[in-house]
Amino acid sequence: MSSESGVETRAAEAQVGARHRATGARMSTGRAGDRIFAGAARGSGIAVLAIVAAIGAFLVWKAVPALQENEASFLTSEEWNPNATPPRFGIAQLAFGTVMSSLLAMLIATPVAIGIALFISFYSPRRLAAGLGYVVDLLAAVPSIVYGLWGLAFLSQHMEGISKFLNGALGWIPLFGGDSPGKSSIFTASVVLAIMILPIISSISREVFLQVPQAHVEASLALGATRWEMIRMSVLPYGRSGMIGASMLGLGRAMGETIAVAMVLTFVPGINWQILENGGATFAANIANSFAEASVNGRGALIASGLVLFVITLVVNMAARAVVARRKEFV
Repeated sequence: MSSESGVETRAAEAQVGARHRATGARMSTGRAGDRIFAGAARGSGIAVLAIVAAIGAFLVWKAVPALQENEASFLTSEEWNPNATPPRFGIAQLAFGTVMSSLLAMLIATPVAIGIALFISFYSPRRLAAGLGYVVDLLAAVPSIVYGLWGLAFLSQHMEGISKFLNGALGWIPLFGGDSPGKSSIFTASVVLAIMILPIISSISREVFLQVPQAHVEASLALGATRWEMIRMSVLPYGRSGMIGASMLGLGRAMGETIAVAMVLTFVPGINWQILENGGATFAANIANSFAEASVNGRGALIASGLVLFVITLVVNMAARAVVARRKEFV
């Protein structure tokens, strides 16, 4: 009996293998539409990689001559004078302003955006949720120049009082210290950036929350969990990777923003850790303000700073992908 069962098992395995091989053969020689679609998808992926590589190669090609003539340390110098003879420029201040303003914007926008997404998904009535979701999505379509004008004409006029309040209440923290808090500071630019990236994070997070299996939600509620406990135990763990991806998209928008930051932020040379004081600079704002009047070496220096921003953005996105890949418990 055992030998007969072994023979039957091997025969069944052979039949399954034959079916798999036949299926693979049909897929490889399938209909023309499938082959065209597969080729188009593969070509699109290759085209994206080629475009990214071409952008990187262009930036390196244009930046190398200016870097070779630079008399200062490009990575550590705070001076930016590429039009001098000899040119002296470095990205320390630009990198600090870009990273600091973007991180502050993330800290401000992410909790609010996720709260809005949870309210629309699980708390608000259906009619209100539809209207509120439409308004949030509409904010993402507002041009950057509009945010910049609003920040310059309205927000910055009211930020000086807030900066003085934070300076008086939290001045013992180095970031909120300083003797002259103002309205054209990194903090003001961070608030504008936070408002700009909030709809991106909120919209993506909302769509992720709506994909949570209804069975998980109903099971939590059936076990006696409150609505917040259901969100904490079922919704947030399921949507963790999506929230991280949404936050990274918002961070990329904040790091590359140009016009709004250039209009709100006043350029003052040097790194200043007091984010409430006037002054600061970012990669994108410096390029926008300096490119028109730059010499040949100056344009090369600006392109070199753009190359650094390009690398930082790639590193941030790669780190985000690594974090998302490690948190696929519910995928």
